[in-house]
Amino acid sequence: MIPFLKKLKEARRPRCAALVAAAGSSSRMGGGVNKLLLPLDGVPVLARTLESLQLAEGVDEIIVAAREEDLVEISQLCRIYGITKCVKVVRGGESRAHSVLLAALEVSPDTELLAVQDGARPLVTPELIDKVIHAAANCGGAAPAVAVKDTVKSVKPDGAVERTLERNALRAVQTPQVFQADLLKAALQAALEQNVPVTDDCSAVERLGKTVYLIDGDERNIKITTPTDMILAEALLQAREEGR
Repeated sequence: MIPFLKKLKEARRPRCAALVAAAGSSSRMGGGVNKLLLPLDGVPVLARTLESLQLAEGVDEIIVAAREEDLVEISQLCRIYGITKCVKVVRGGESRAHSVLLAALEVSPDTELLAVQDGARPLVTPELIDKVIHAAANCGGAAPAVAVKDTVKSVKPDGAVERTLERNALRAVQTPQVFQADLLKAALQAALEQNVPVTDDCSAVERLGKTVYLIDGDERNIKITTPTDMILAEALLQAREEGR
């Protein structure tokens, strides 16, 4: 592309900062390990996530929210793997929403979009990241999602089935979840001030009465939560590298 046209294209693109949630306790992994620092085919889980954000054309800078005891190690990880877009590694908060808000407050002043990415989704692709950013630039809030395969039931506290949900209307939401910067900051601030637990950033934005649009996600964009997920991720990564 002619340099002038490339600069013109970039000038029209809204500036986007990626906020990486990496301050979780990894309690379901067992053994007191930080799942984000575990090797996935020789490369730490978090490094793989960051590499995809580094390669995404729509991401201008990266802020990582991490546990205080991991700040130095994650900063070193960024240097080792050439994550030059990572401008800050900040201490996370008492909850995921708090961590994301702390990271959001550190972005460059001219940032228009915020892309929240789970540090534990190492198979996210740069293409999917750019696709969601593009959608959010047009509608204000977007996230990737995949169809639910299993039958899902609502249950009572004692385990009794209350009702069966209509599977065709259900989606499993992934990250990155991308929003207008001021909207996400306001949504997270409101949820924290009102002490309302939110399971993802879409939930926080939805509480303000704003519409979030879902686009097609990637079934391989799994979240590492348990040791079984590591086994699955290894297999998916191997299949990707073999072109299957």
